[in-house]
Amino acid sequence: MDFSLTDEQRLIAATVREFVERELYPHEDEVERLDEVPGEIARAIRKKAIAAGLYAPNMPADLGGGGLDPVSLVLVERELGRASYGLQMLVERPSNILQACRGEQRERYLLPAIRGERHDCVAMTEPEAGSDVRSMTTAAERDGDSYVVTGTKHFISHADVADFIILFAATGGEMTAHGPKKLISALLVDSASPGLAVHRGPPCVSNRGYHQCELVFTRCRVPVANRLGEEGRGFELLSQWLGATRLTVAATSVGRARRVLEAATQWAASRRQFGQPIGRFQGVGFQLADGATELEAAEMLTLRAAAKLDLGTMTDADAAMAKLYASEMLGRVTDAAVQIFGGMGLMSELPVERWWRDARVERIWDGTSEIQRHIIARSLLRPYGG
Repeated sequence: MDFSLTDEQRLIAATVREFVERELYPHEDEVERLDEVPGEIARAIRKKAIAAGLYAPNMPADLGGGGLDPVSLVLVERELGRASYGLQMLVERPSNILQACRGEQRERYLLPAIRGERHDCVAMTEPEAGSDVRSMTTAAERDGDSYVVTGTKHFISHADVADFIILFAATGGEMTAHGPKKLISALLVDSASPGLAVHRGPPCVSNRGYHQCELVFTRCRVPVANRLGEEGRGFELLSQWLGATRLTVAATSVGRARRVLEAATQWAASRRQFGQPIGRFQGVGFQLADGATELEAAEMLTLRAAAKLDLGTMTDADAAMAKLYASEMLGRVTDAAVQIFGGMGLMSELPVERWWRDARVERIWDGTSEIQRHIIARSLLRPYGG
């Protein structure tokens, strides 16, 4: 077994980390204070990311993307994950689903997204359809050469700055051995479409400057030509996307935990009580040791899943294990950091409380920890008919 990275992969990781520290870190306090990324800052970061060759690293090279392999992409996400979401999302990785674009869709959506001219978001979750995706009620009814969409989506990340939406909606149903099942289709919807209203969602304690939105469709007409793939087969596209995004969450959690652990270790080495650095007390030192151990384990799980994805052997359980363990590890590391910093860990003067708040959502979005455990358990039981 070879756990070493190639020279190119190490260079990629170092380049992204340098960009993050130079271009993103300096703006974190302002974004946290404003709960916004000022437009001029957003435009400057996007421009610099494109110039540095960091934009769309997940897209094929022959389409203008970075063409990186899954392990290299995990390294990119790990380093970007050190920064706050409102800033790191400006180094855009267009949704993998867009690779399903065909014909005119490529010219209108895929290629402009890769060039940084248009920005996408994915609309899947609804007020009554979170983990149970197939219970969605947003419907797209065929009417000639258009679909008429009615329904509401919520918790849609950065929809307020997206130019178009990758929408998942019910387009019919079928009867199965387990009862009726909705058929889901994926549609490309321009944000300025008549009948679509985008509203900022409730304020969130996590990831200020990276907004969750509500989308309300009121008989919004979408051309049939904007459908991704076959009608009723959107769930397959969705499943493919979720596997990749769960690795993204895992890698982000690893990168963020690394930053938090570094800060907590420096504090423990310099903060003195009872005549010595607090890190020498077992109550503190052991927390650092446990965090470092769990961090390494999470990184290995994540890189292993990425390597299997590159070989075409990654299973849903592989991605679920990485997402589950890494996101929960991040929660434990950030909570320990607050304890190590003591009262200062809860003061807005330091970023520790922000890291603690931001970490909480990783166990929820892109599939809750409970859903990940369900996927893993199902994979264990399946060979026994369970």
